[in-house]
Amino acid sequence: QLQASGGGLVQAGGSLRLSCAASGSIFSIKRMGWYRQAPGKQRELVAAITSGSYPNYADPVKGRFTISSDNAKNTVYLQMNNLKPEDTAVYYCNAIVDVKPGLRMNYWGQGTQVTVSS
Repeated sequence: QLQASGGGLVQAGGSLRLSCAASGSIFSIKRMGWYRQAPGKQRELVAAITSGSYPNYADPVKGRFTISSDNAKNTVYLQMNNLKPEDTAVYYCNAIVDVKPGLRMNYWGQGTQVTVSS
């Protein structure tokens, strides 16, 4: 249901752009976002955007990451600039989807590795 792409290896200070497309039975998408999980740590919210295009960001990424969406394509993007080694993690796409009126599902993508070298 969620296909993520765009991870990779980059030097500190560099940029990457993640994409995540939702497909399948979708009546409406309420929210899409990105979480990350570093080794030995819990999964944490990075950024999310609602269907009304209201974004929110975790404090560590404010001013460096930008989340955006293309509602016509059911796709969310995460532009990551000025990357730091502490941004290294597996990044997971998440979507809260109304499959039909009254049936809301929470989907996760397969995860994409982001590695930032110092």
